[in-house]
Amino acid sequence: MTRPDDKPLLLVITSGLRRYREYLLSSISTRYRVHLIDSVAADWELPYLAGSTVVPDTGAASVLAAARRIAAQQPVAGVMSWHEEHIVQAAVVAEALGLPGTPAAAVRRCRDKFATRTALAAEGLPQPAFEVVGDLDEALAAADKLGYPVVLKPRAAGGSQGVVLVRDAAELADQFTATRDVPVPHTPVFEQAVLVEEYLEGPEISVDSVVFRGRVTPLFVGRKEIGFAPYFEETGHLVSGADPLLSDPGLLRVLSGIHAALGCTDGWTHTELKLTSDGPKLVEVNGRLGGDLIPYLGMRATGVDPGLAASDAACGVEPTTTASAADCAGVRFFYPPANDTLIESVDFDRSALPPETDLLQPLAGPGDIVSPPRKGLIDGRIALATAVARNEQLCRAALDHAQAALRLSVAAAGE
Repeated sequence: MTRPDDKPLLLVITSGLRRYREYLLSSISTRYRVHLIDSVAADWELPYLAGSTVVPDTGAASVLAAARRIAAQQPVAGVMSWHEEHIVQAAVVAEALGLPGTPAAAVRRCRDKFATRTALAAEGLPQPAFEVVGDLDEALAAADKLGYPVVLKPRAAGGSQGVVLVRDAAELADQFTATRDVPVPHTPVFEQAVLVEEYLEGPEISVDSVVFRGRVTPLFVGRKEIGFAPYFEETGHLVSGADPLLSDPGLLRVLSGIHAALGCTDGWTHTELKLTSDGPKLVEVNGRLGGDLIPYLGMRATGVDPGLAASDAACGVEPTTTASAADCAGVRFFYPPANDTLIESVDFDRSALPPETDLLQPLAGPGDIVSPPRKGLIDGRIALATAVARNEQLCRAALDHAQAALRLSVAAAGE
């Protein structure tokens, strides 16, 4: 039996929101001693930690200094972060301490969507046509060149912030400033900060993969549900352990080519693609675990533990990727009816829900003022529900029941 003190030490940079990430720390702590580096004191994370360090900020310099102090006192096996704004910091620490991981330059290439596009274009990999622009006039010229509709996208943001579909010059002019001005901490200030891209027709998927010594193994395919057009709010996801795309030769070739072009060698990636009539085309690659409970859904659908697989890869240990289940798991998010909705209460009637119902989680509480997208993009959700079933039909039915069981009490509404 391995004693707690014998477990390898893993540095984790920031933990994120408990409701979305606790299951990861819970699994990882069974195999590794976790030391959390964050700008706030550990709280809910404490049962899973061997130690923690509070830094003045989570920029690369502060995080690296803290990591060096920890490594001077005891051996460190690996470092990881599942937070988009901190994956570069984790890569910088790994390089400085000689730990496993994708090179920092490649992680920066994922964070910078223009660098991603440029690297893929050099290899002829499938993606939308694109232009990078710095002002409205350049954006209008790019859209005329590409042809409407086009997608405006911040060069380095995440979570669909600032991403919008525009169908003509008037809509582009109306939306451009909001896209350009999305705040993105811990990234360079780009003079040309907006991508104008060809709009791709077709359903969107995400593929969470573990990468070990250059070998890309897709584990979970998320079938996305998008709402609140012209924005791209992710309102739900379905993950099937029997998804045929997990073994589709064409998709596997595209995934391998993308990772090779970007230089992703070790760790976890979240790749978003559109399934067009010409085959899969890349939307973007994130050098981290997927958000929105996608890894949790993957774990429930396949039996593969994403926390253990990701932490093993971060520590140079070949991860376990063999599925032990082939179920379907889904999540659905719920939103307020109007901008500036003042919440009295959010809950679910749990009295008559089917057995496939899994998590029922209010995300807003009394006194919160919440808005749907665009105003409430990302933080406009008031509740979520997940379901796990033996097939997609039963999973969707359970999510429908959860939606019908949502009980929202509103004190006042604005617009």
